[in-house]
Amino acid sequence: MTTPHHHQQEQERFSGRVAIVTGAGSGIGRATAIALAHAGAHVLGVGRRREALTETAAHHPGIAIHPADLRSPQAPAEVAEAAASRWSRIDLLVNNAGATAMMPLAHTQAARITDLFALNVTAPSLLAAAALPHLRLQRGTIVNVSSTYGHRPLPGAAHYAASKAAIEHLTRSWALELAPEGVRVNALAPGPTESEALSAAGLPEATVRQIKETEAQQIPLGRRGAPEEVAEWILRLADPDTTWLTGQVLTIDGGLDLT
Repeated sequence: MTTPHHHQQEQERFSGRVAIVTGAGSGIGRATAIALAHAGAHVLGVGRRREALTETAAHHPGIAIHPADLRSPQAPAEVAEAAASRWSRIDLLVNNAGATAMMPLAHTQAARITDLFALNVTAPSLLAAAALPHLRLQRGTIVNVSSTYGHRPLPGAAHYAASKAAIEHLTRSWALELAPEGVRVNALAPGPTESEALSAAGLPEATVRQIKETEAQQIPLGRRGAPEEVAEWILRLADPDTTWLTGQVLTIDGGLDLT
């Protein structure tokens, strides 16, 4: 049980600040949007499914929604404009939207590579570029969501892993590029969490269950992560008090990376 004092601090942590969270309709994105709103932020939750975003927004009045497919050419500018016109500033961009795809080398297709990189690499890049003028004004911050597999091989899904490796290297390069303007850029690399990603990838429920059990057995702490646990670290990386941390990739995966 949190004390009122603790809750008060939580309230003030992002008070008056404006955050854009992509992939806010489920999993880590939903948990992050809710946690930021509880910490005082105005949050623009972005995602493809309006109903899912509405469910997220129902958790806190500080969350507004903006349904968009981030792969469409005009979406990044429209998302940044939606937040800036509504609250006159942008302090934080959480690039969490992404897709996973099983694709063994023997079955690799150009269109699937293009689609994967469009959502996992190109979209967060264009959104960061669109938000940048606002982030510069506030000396704001970007948190990119990678994966343990951004730096750990994933046989059978090499292109997904490679797209996350790209995000981690973009994080380092942007951090160096934007440091003179006081804009911090970090990445969080979660291990397997309880989310709908596997079901969304079109896998049968029995397969999903099997994958989850196998993953839990591989993780030294013996379980998959909860989205809320991961969201808390997104808030820590983005916290205005975290003034000297930039260009880092923090892995939160129950020790999976060590195996």
